[in-house]
Amino acid sequence: MSAKRQQLMQALRGALPSANLLWQKEDTAPYECDGLAAYRTLPLAVALPENEAQVQAVLKVCNEFGVPVVPRGAGTGLSGGAMPMQEGIVLSTAKMNQILNIDPLSRRATLQPGVRNLAISDAAAPYGLYYAPDPSSQIACSIGGNVAENSGGVHCLKYGLTVNNVIQVRAVLMDGEVVEFGTEALDAPGLDLLAVMIGSEGMLAVVTEVTVRLVPRPPVARVIMASFDDMTKAGNAVADVIAAGLIPAGLEMMDKAATRAVEEFVHAGYDLDAEAILLCESDGTEEEVTEEIERMSAVLRQSGAIRIQVSQSEAERMVFWSGRKNAFPAAGRISPDYYCMDGTIPKKAIATLLNQIKEMEDRYGLRCMNVFHAGDGNMHPLILFDGSDEDQWHRAENFGNEILEACVALGGTITGEHGVGIEKINTMCVQFDEKERDAFFGVKAAFDPAKLLNPDKAIPTLHRCAEYGRMHVHRGQLPHADLPRF
Repeated sequence: MSAKRQQLMQALRGALPSANLLWQKEDTAPYECDGLAAYRTLPLAVALPENEAQVQAVLKVCNEFGVPVVPRGAGTGLSGGAMPMQEGIVLSTAKMNQILNIDPLSRRATLQPGVRNLAISDAAAPYGLYYAPDPSSQIACSIGGNVAENSGGVHCLKYGLTVNNVIQVRAVLMDGEVVEFGTEALDAPGLDLLAVMIGSEGMLAVVTEVTVRLVPRPPVARVIMASFDDMTKAGNAVADVIAAGLIPAGLEMMDKAATRAVEEFVHAGYDLDAEAILLCESDGTEEEVTEEIERMSAVLRQSGAIRIQVSQSEAERMVFWSGRKNAFPAAGRISPDYYCMDGTIPKKAIATLLNQIKEMEDRYGLRCMNVFHAGDGNMHPLILFDGSDEDQWHRAENFGNEILEACVALGGTITGEHGVGIEKINTMCVQFDEKERDAFFGVKAAFDPAKLLNPDKAIPTLHRCAEYGRMHVHRGQLPHADLPRF
């Protein structure tokens, strides 16, 4: 151990209880990656603060030594946003898991960042309230990570993403200064930087406290399972539902490959003969739900649905949703590895992208299951491959890159809720030009001038974009042909 590292570890020991600092290989190995397990790096050490004061102390030490810090929540992220740096520290907020306050009158909850997403709704349930954003990983993912990635979920079409449901965030800058974003009042003086913080992927500050908005649990909720014999019809049906002025509580789509894999795993009662199914949920009073179910059913039939089944009980509704929420583990059951994409497109382009993905499957020689938040166009193609085969891994990576580039070409974006991290940093070059990326770096520098918080994530450099343009040429079109190649 070098003298500088010895001094760093000694300083960190002074900032934390001895059990809250890990540096032996066997202790740091569980932190070598997040949900994007294809990329792994052992960190120098892992800090596990239990309160805001300890977060401040750790950041001050690392700032003094010029050591990078990678904030980490529950580690369920899928874009490599929490992947460590070899000469850096992982700062995990897992021990900061207290629900500080639930106010049923103002319908708010204040939480430490390590509180699990689902635990918020469990704690609010006695008051008839719940927290609306519900990622598929909600049983494990933490609210701090949700803030970092601006997480979504199956009910975000009606109730919004994390950014629409967080009122205030308290966080610590790299130099140890405590800052607050947002306010519990209706408005606050100065710039509104809350939306800048949400989705910043741990690059600006470390979250220590979050205040979220709670909503009343609807008295009635039912789900339509609509079957289609054609993917194009199913994709167009999504746009038809929204065009009819209907905003379902949830609107999800799965193709035949996905429904078959899920049905074998959870036995949700899905139609295995359909080329695609839509899950459309309505919630509200009995009268509201009855009327909306009738209107949605009529639109779906007109759009080509060959079968419509409506949940007849709360238990059946939960079974329908259990299939969608278990799509990822179902993919892991039928394939050694899978690669989950996260592009977002206009709803009118869903059928177009699905047909393009089908053509890519043939070209890359890999299977792809499609599950996604159809209502807001957030696509989650699951590319199935064998990671032990290097050629398959490269084909899967290129397959994913082409899907993201197709999303941009269709007027969409490369990420809807998983973040950029290291996974999509190259395809950021396709969506944003040099001036836009410089603006991103400007925001980063305003909060973290030393560039020590989660460095080399999310924002690509000019050199990286030039390299990506040189290496990835799709259909003869060179991205950013004006950039010099290295």
